[in-house]
Amino acid sequence: MSEREKISVLGVAFDNLTMDEAVARAWELQSAHSGAYVVTPNPEIVMACRESADVRAAVSGAALTIADGVGIIYGAKILHTPLKQRLPGIDFTVRLLERMAAEGRSVFILGGKPGVAEQAAEHLLSRFPGLRSGGVNDGYFQDSAPVVERINAAAPDLLLVCLGAPKQEQWMYANAAALDAGLLIGAGGSVDVFAGTTRRAPRLFQKLGLEWFYRLLREPWRFGRMMQLPKFLLCVIFKRDSTEK
Repeated sequence: MSEREKISVLGVAFDNLTMDEAVARAWELQSAHSGAYVVTPNPEIVMACRESADVRAAVSGAALTIADGVGIIYGAKILHTPLKQRLPGIDFTVRLLERMAAEGRSVFILGGKPGVAEQAAEHLLSRFPGLRSGGVNDGYFQDSAPVVERINAAAPDLLLVCLGAPKQEQWMYANAAALDAGLLIGAGGSVDVFAGTTRRAPRLFQKLGLEWFYRLLREPWRFGRMMQLPKFLLCVIFKRDSTEK
């Protein structure tokens, strides 16, 4: 992709795509079977990129960077460089899985508590007839080498890396070159939603871009992490004002 198709939000370059365009690009990457990976940063990850060179390198190494959080959409608008569309990572993943099912492609799920990846795989295969399981592995491992070996034995078309941010981004950055996989996606808590152990926000919250608020209501311990959002917006406003002077 050319630089003109990228929108920078506080140093993180997002691909300026619609959902259809993003899925088409992911399909191309998966078909090349090169182990490319996709990241879906929200404001918290953008702030982590500003604070950590390691996280910044991991996010920058992605072949596709899509705007998951509504805060990213607001930030891009404030900077007068609007993005075409918000692309929730879970919706993007579902759209790709639908297309994969039609072609009989395989998915490997990495992450979650013991047993959760198995549940997620079972539910996805039931939801998308034609989709094949390439295997599962929980997220409670210390050594990546056996996990990489297990994934390579399956050579899946898609590897969902659900280790939580920024751990999953750093894991993909460190291991992508050694993996025999079509495409990797940092899918975070999607594994719990796919498994049915966590409920996604009601559609109204999704439509209004308030899924983060719904999660906060259900998991108040996230309040400290959510404070990154106003910090992010203040940084965006400062960036805009300093640029316009």
